[in-house]
Amino acid sequence: QVQLVESGGGLVQAGGSLRLSCAASGSGFIITSMLWYRQAPGKQRNLVAQISRGGSTNYADSVKGRFTISRDNAKNTMYLQMNSLNPDDTAVYYCSADVLQSGTVTRYWGQGTQVTVSS
Repeated sequence: QVQLVESGGGLVQAGGSLRLSCAASGSGFIITSMLWYRQAPGKQRNLVAQISRGGSTNYADSVKGRFTISRDNAKNTMYLQMNSLNPDDTAVYYCSADVLQSGTVTRYWGQGTQVTVSS
């Protein structure tokens, strides 16, 4: 079993920055893709950014140029640097990881961290 724990959420004013972290724990696993999703109240969960094990990245159009996803494979940790935040970025942010363990790939989810951007 693998656990993902997010941290770094909080309240910030528009134009500010936050850095989210997602740490994976467990044993005997390799993480392939890591992803950040977000879900605003009353809306569906949407992909924000993803990063492959080799470092290839992909971003939602709404965050391109403002958010940067990165990872440290040695620490099984992923980050999301969020700059120029605006109220539309307010949501619960979830990390997700595709984990290879015992020959099977399973997607795991964190519990979510709240990001609130005030105007």
